[in-house]
Amino acid sequence: MKFFIDTANLEEIKTAKSWGCLAGVTTNPSLYAKTGGKLADFEGHMLRIAELCEGLPVSAESTATTTEGMIEEGRRLAALAPNIVVKLPICAEGLAATHQLAQEGIKVNMTLIFSVTQALMACSAGARYVSPFVGRFDDIAEDGVGQLADIIQAVKNYYGPDHTEVIAASLRTPRHVAQAALLGSDIATVPFAALEKCMRHPLTDRGLAAFEADWKKVQGLA
Repeated sequence: MKFFIDTANLEEIKTAKSWGCLAGVTTNPSLYAKTGGKLADFEGHMLRIAELCEGLPVSAESTATTTEGMIEEGRRLAALAPNIVVKLPICAEGLAATHQLAQEGIKVNMTLIFSVTQALMACSAGARYVSPFVGRFDDIAEDGVGQLADIIQAVKNYYGPDHTEVIAASLRTPRHVAQAALLGSDIATVPFAALEKCMRHPLTDRGLAAFEADWKKVQGLA
């Protein structure tokens, strides 16, 4: 399973990239707003992320609400850099825009997926990625991991990764990430804080502390 980072923060992206496990970036308007970014610099910021992640897919989300607007904005975003993927919501307008953009060779990440039927319709429209959400199901006391399992199975039944990859999204914890991997998700997109937690374990911390203490004894420092 590949790791994407779900952020628009350049420093977080640089740090995750330095760990050697970063395979892509996903962003959205809310994440961009958290950086303090302004409307006039949105495309410039997406370009900076794309340049920082040269060769890795970077999802930049359209904020248009009509099919024509999504197509126009999608073309503009895709033209910024060859690794930019246009992110569109699952809806009638988004499906029509995805169909057109896919015919033009522009990759689309269809987001806000919450059901098998939504995922399959996105695949049929030509989406390169589908992003089913997990954590938001948990927020309403439903089984987000179970829904993810169904979507992964359905997509794999009819489409291979060369056509559409599943991005497990809205992952909140290392447990979510592990479950996505065990289910066979192609990709997990993870906030920086959760990605940090994925490398940590209390037994690892305890082991490192013991090694350090023993080495101090060897050096005569303890």
